[in-house]
Amino acid sequence: MSEELGRVRRMWHLLEPLHAVLYYAPEAVEEVAALGYRTDERWPGYFAWRAAPLGAAGAGRVADTFHSFSPAMVGEYVPAVWSVASPDTVLAARTRAVDRSCRKVLGDAVAGPGPGEAAALVRRVAEAADTAGRPLAAANAALPRPDEPHLALWWAATVLREHRGDGHVAALVEAGLDPVESLVSFAAVGAARPEVFASRGWSGAEWRDARQRLVKRGLLDEDGTATEAGRALHVEVERRTDEAAAAPWRVLGEGERERLVELLEPLWVAVIGSGTLPSETTLGIGKV
Repeated sequence: MSEELGRVRRMWHLLEPLHAVLYYAPEAVEEVAALGYRTDERWPGYFAWRAAPLGAAGAGRVADTFHSFSPAMVGEYVPAVWSVASPDTVLAARTRAVDRSCRKVLGDAVAGPGPGEAAALVRRVAEAADTAGRPLAAANAALPRPDEPHLALWWAATVLREHRGDGHVAALVEAGLDPVESLVSFAAVGAARPEVFASRGWSGAEWRDARQRLVKRGLLDEDGTATEAGRALHVEVERRTDEAAAAPWRVLGEGERERLVELLEPLWVAVIGSGTLPSETTLGIGKV
């Protein structure tokens, strides 16, 4: 991995937990419940929060843009989520959820100079991102820019994580990996236990069929672990993902990038240390 791509991935690792508080924080769950969504499972809120920038999107569009979820699972929640609350109503509640969650997780740091300085830098990067052909990044980039520093930082972090995610989907497609194959191959390199990936709704039969397809391509052994070719393909997909995410970060000079790391690290520590996020996710951060 080149030095530049290493920096790009490091920024993703620092920003992703900040974005993810929306999906796990108790304050966000309370906002979901206030809208009328079920909270006995996280998915009604998740699909509403993440898909709302797309408007009242149907199941097909959400499945295509989110990529890793079983279309059958998506269909259980979309478009039904829009009968509970409109996308505009969800977006307003999302802002409240992020505000409350960040204030709780970051504590006194919210009122300090760090989030404001970090937001100014990350916002420059987000505004430099080319969102053509990147539906989730484009939808979030089109939303109004918040003024409060912690909200502005979350908005910019979200644009960039969806920009990266859209690029990752393109890299997977280029590698000839369909949505379930993408998860099977990711599990095969030890990114997370297969049970973690079960949250994406694929049936046991669909998972086994995808594994067999990858075995036939020489990417997996019969026991489901990645072959040398499978690991090489995974490295290539991640390299292409980093390359696709790199361009907007070039608007910052080397000193600005180093300063941003200094500003983000204590926020990262605060989020991770809060216990808000699960210890193991399908992203595999810290493992691959």
